[in-house]
Amino acid sequence: MRVNSRYVLKSIYFHVFLLAWGLGKPLTAKAFEKMGPLRQECRTTCHQAEHILKAKKDKLTQPECKVCHAGLSTKGTASPFSTYRPVGLIGENGLLLKSLIQAVPDSQAKGKAKKDGKAPASMAYVPPGEFIMGSNERWDDEAPEHVSSTGAFYIDLKEVTNSDYKRFVDATQRTPPFHWPDGNLPKGKENHPVVYVSWFDANEYCGWAGKRLPTEQEWEKAARGEEGLIYPWGNEWSLNKSNNPYKHSTGTEPVGSYPEGRSPYGLYDLSGNVWEWVDSYYLPHPGNPVTRAEYGEDKRVLKGGSWFDCLSYGCGLSAPTFNRSFFTPEVKNNSFGFRCAKTKEP
Repeated sequence: MRVNSRYVLKSIYFHVFLLAWGLGKPLTAKAFEKMGPLRQECRTTCHQAEHILKAKKDKLTQPECKVCHAGLSTKGTASPFSTYRPVGLIGENGLLLKSLIQAVPDSQAKGKAKKDGKAPASMAYVPPGEFIMGSNERWDDEAPEHVSSTGAFYIDLKEVTNSDYKRFVDATQRTPPFHWPDGNLPKGKENHPVVYVSWFDANEYCGWAGKRLPTEQEWEKAARGEEGLIYPWGNEWSLNKSNNPYKHSTGTEPVGSYPEGRSPYGLYDLSGNVWEWVDSYYLPHPGNPVTRAEYGEDKRVLKGGSWFDCLSYGCGLSAPTFNRSFFTPEVKNNSFGFRCAKTKEP
């Protein structure tokens, strides 16, 4: 695995965050913007991906933009991911363009799964339509925040477990993950997410199961809902709604261990536990003008963060739904797993 400048920057910021947080003095920065009501008049420059460089100026100077981008939230627990100055093209104020769609309060977002009578077992139905994707708050590969859309699809409620993967190994005679003792399930880890699987392993498992890997757009929509939530459970950071490195996690936990951390569609562990491979290349979001040497079709995206605080690669800063990571598809790691999706036929 190769260190690059993006990850070095993330590591520096995370170390600064740890120092300030550990002293009980959170860093000062702009809070996430309050979400306003749906405004038809707000589909202006700042909400068009191709104009992101102009948007960061217009939203604070143009009257029609200031209508949407006034007030900052001061309630609730500050997010550790909004406490440092953004870099690259993200702008000085780091405001989120969240006023396109009305937010669902945290108390309502929890467990608000959308049902479909034909949904396969252990999967959730996600209807077709638009959602907010990306962020202008942090790293430039997450920008611009924009309106994306998907068709109707199903997605696993939980990550693929060791027990699930064992059935695949037995049926296909595929080589099991190397850390399994004598090729057998690790004792007591049957219901933990499978790890040390490459993108190729994940893709073949999903095909064997009659499914496929979700795209990055599908994964992010399933994680944040139509309202563009910052975390699967809402817009305020909570230490105890995921298996994350900030609680000194030492490894994976059984899937579904954090019911209060479910996404609007009822999915578990979309933040923390294991990074999840998706079926998308590591490429810039539409309208992003920043050139990165890392972009290319030789790398695949992972979403969701994990239990592991891999500071040298910046993976500690991974809780928000819009976070992205990337590796070449043959990489296997003790914090990489996956879940499957399936297209809903008309």
